[in-house]
Amino acid sequence: MTLYAAKPAFQKLLRPLAYRLADSGISANTVTLGAMFLSVVLGAGLALNITHGGRWVFFLLPLFLLIRMALNAIDGLIAREKGQVSRLGAYLNELGDVVSDSALYLPFTLLPFGWPAAVLVTLSAAGELAGALGPSNGASRRYDGPLGKSDRALWLSVLALLLGFGLAPGRWLTGVLLVLCALAALTIANRVRRALREAA
Repeated sequence: MTLYAAKPAFQKLLRPLAYRLADSGISANTVTLGAMFLSVVLGAGLALNITHGGRWVFFLLPLFLLIRMALNAIDGLIAREKGQVSRLGAYLNELGDVVSDSALYLPFTLLPFGWPAAVLVTLSAAGELAGALGPSNGASRRYDGPLGKSDRALWLSVLALLLGFGLAPGRWLTGVLLVLCALAALTIANRVRRALREAA
């Protein structure tokens, strides 16, 4: 199970906006780069805020992750339905996800007991790579769960809200992040296994 299954309904809601952006001259690659740039900016702000003992910026993370999901859906709609599919766009799409996730989630390592966030980022990047390698091995691009991009965004949003409302980071944070790491590892295994089965 993964939130990726809800993507078609999400895209249907965003299609009119995507068409308006495309008609105004905004390309799919511009949207992709914009989402990546905003992720890096917010990630830097989150890191600075954590370093100085603040917590208000945690409330921005869930909101931005929703916006980022929308931007990711919009760039795909523009690319596919407005004839902007390109090799460069394919690279930007995959690399943008890894860069954005790293920028947004690595600041959690600055929290007490938050060290597993670094492992989670590494496993998440490996999971995206495992999914992207499907077509080069005779399978489709794999989006299998249980911890795809949307699922990570959901769980990290929950953590951000808990921290924003004042829950002190403790051993519970380490435990939750380690569970997410296990789910990320399972996601890699699922994507590789199902891609091999599909190709066979």
